Amino acid sequence: MQPKWLVRISEVFAPVADAILESIGARLVAKLSGGYFLIEFMEGNAGMKADAAVFIRWGMPVTHSWPCCPQKMEGFIEKAAQALVRKFGPAKPQTILMGALDASATNRYYKTLASNFRGRTLQLFVTEGESHRAVEDQAPDAATLFCLVGKEGLFCGLCSPREANGFYPGGTKYIRQSSTEAISRAGAKVAEALHYVRLYRELPAAQGHWLELGASPGGITSELLDRGYRVAAVDRAALDQRLNKAPGLQFFMRDVREFRPAAGEHYEALLSDMNGDPLEASRQVIRLSASLNKGGLVIYTLKSTGVESFSEILGLYHQVKVLMEAGGLKLVAKTHLTYNRHELTLFLEKA
Repeated sequence: MQPKWLVRISEVFAPVADAILESIGARLVAKLSGGYFLIEFMEGNAGMKADAAVFIRWGMPVTHSWPCCPQKMEGFIEKAAQALVRKFGPAKPQTILMGALDASATNRYYKTLASNFRGRTLQLFVTEGESHRAVEDQAPDAATLFCLVGKEGLFCGLCSPREANGFYPGGTKYIRQSSTEAISRAGAKVAEALHYVRLYRELPAAQGHWLELGASPGGITSELLDRGYRVAAVDRAALDQRLNKAPGLQFFMRDVREFRPAAGEHYEALLSDMNGDPLEASRQVIRLSASLNKGGLVIYTLKSTGVESFSEILGLYHQVKVLMEAGGLKLVAKTHLTYNRHELTLFLEKA
């Protein structure tokens, strides 16, 4: 029998969740709170390696579960923590992380329970001689014990953050952004993307040079500058006036199709959040990747302009993937970020 998985599908794709599960060769066992689905893969299917898995934000194999209502169970934390030590102690996970199934619930009961549960479990693991790491210090390819708890019970899985598609239980780090101070929500989107990149490779070093396509109004530009990067930003529309004379910024107010880097100019990374035809945007990314250093990073927002259904978006993803790889850009990872709407974010490297 195939192992069950707990997967999370973003709210924007919830209406097509059945089609997503069918495309990855899975059947629904139970729909849980917080956008989570308990599923079972059919024999011989690609599973989480299928291209359609790009629509799944996060997922883990369920290697331990306890169907119950923790809120109504006396001594839940102690009983559950002791069970985890017995089952997973010999595996020596690099750390133990716990979260609430419905993280957006206004009632904080399960968030508090998850925090207290993790604290007690770590105490027991330390007693057993196990070490543990902070979330940000995890090795992307080492096993972590992820746990989700909610009114439906406890679900645990032993897998690496890379396999789960995020360092945190349920996904990547949510970046809070002030609506009064931020230039645009895109700043939080790229902050989350840079956090996600660490699952696969190191970030460009400080003072690294970025080429940003479709920069206006400058939310991404501002975030990159704040991290100590130099940015060459290109857009037909102006940047927010708060970026006027910003150190490390070169702004080219022109159509991306007309932009030509100066002779001998090279970049460590290229980022595209351009609107419009996604295939044309892909062609411009490929053209300008000629100025990327070998192994240079590309972060590309695949807009679903002109398509609506799940199958059309998946077909567009296939087209862009083939186009990029033919242009010398290797696909490293793909995901749907918190601030993505009907968009996907692709991470590529210059071959």
